[in-house]
Amino acid sequence: MNWLSHIGKQASRLASLELFRYIGPGFFVTVGFIDPGNWVTNVAAGSQFGYQLLWIVTLSTIMLIVLQHNAAHLGIVTGLCLSEAASTYFKPWLRNLMLGSAMLACISTALAELLGGAIGLQMLTGLPVPAGALLACCFSIYMLLSKNYQRLEKWIMGFVSLIGLAFLFELTLATVSWGATLQGWILPTVPLGALPVIVGVLGAVVMPHNIFLHSEVIQSRQVSELGDDAIRKGLKYEFLDTLTGMGAGWAINSAMIIMAAAVFHDRSVQVSELPQVTETLRPIFGNLSAMVFALGLIFAGLASSVTAAMAGGSVFAGIYREPFDIADIHSKIGVIATVFGGVIVILLLKDPFKGILWSQIALSLQLPFTIFPMIWLTSSKKVMGSYANRPYGKAVLWVVGMIVIGLNIALLMDMARG
Repeated sequence: MNWLSHIGKQASRLASLELFRYIGPGFFVTVGFIDPGNWVTNVAAGSQFGYQLLWIVTLSTIMLIVLQHNAAHLGIVTGLCLSEAASTYFKPWLRNLMLGSAMLACISTALAELLGGAIGLQMLTGLPVPAGALLACCFSIYMLLSKNYQRLEKWIMGFVSLIGLAFLFELTLATVSWGATLQGWILPTVPLGALPVIVGVLGAVVMPHNIFLHSEVIQSRQVSELGDDAIRKGLKYEFLDTLTGMGAGWAINSAMIIMAAAVFHDRSVQVSELPQVTETLRPIFGNLSAMVFALGLIFAGLASSVTAAMAGGSVFAGIYREPFDIADIHSKIGVIATVFGGVIVILLLKDPFKGILWSQIALSLQLPFTIFPMIWLTSSKKVMGSYANRPYGKAVLWVVGMIVIGLNIALLMDMARG
């Protein structure tokens, strides 16, 4: 029996090694939804409404898993990113509407990321926010153009993960109402005045640029060229990668809302600026909490601004039916337009906290222009062949899309009444 055991162990080891060939893109994309935009919307949700809006994090994460898997599905099967596929299969008016609005979404994302990094720099050094945003912008462009970001990626993801884990660990120290937490996770409620925050949380979790970015990162591996067996394995392992990465993001985002509810809402404190959030880290880091939070903002802002710029480069290059390649002029234009567009908007903002919140709302408003064209692409046998979405999968995607539209319409009606 020893030889059988040995064979079993070797097979298990090989399966594990094979798994790691496909693991990575889901966790890479996860950085995008534990960014400064998420910090702002989560703190707003927890401080203003306590535990009541935890359900939108749960719902958004489920929707995110479905959509990111679908985007990766497209990249694995076709060898095209979402932007390339749209330019290949759509008429010009639909391609321009989809990708034009996607570029605006990338700029809106970059705004939040650069602004978060700039606020962190201001907390540490006193540097004015506009100067900090410009500095972060130049850093992001340099990292991509010099390709040095690949060397720093693991360190940045590691530091941001430590901040997320700090929030998770604090749940063991804070006075949390776990009954209210459980109810908040599973029972949808819409308190008076909560719709902008609900839609902001949705836009901060289900981010259009991440959908484009996921398909870009996946397609760069060109699994489709290796045959059906490689495609099937890629789809299986990719879903595990996506599920694990997004699950970690759900836990961290939930922890932020819970901490904000316990620290601010229970004391009737309204959060109006990011530096106030240092109070949520004080139980672990004490008087150093402000420094730790500022460093977290800087690293989160820089990491996610680079991914936003990559997404912008991918979208713009896709207009010309090209994959993202920082050496190519179209990718460079997309990268530069994304980050400098974000800086220009930052220079016009009067309230950075509200600016970040509304940037996330803008992402939610763009989502239908990404989701429904993607559903058509991944459900088309012309595009996907035998890997096209089956009726059940298509129905789930349509439900997700209609939920997004429903929440956006509810917000617009609420704003019109106000």
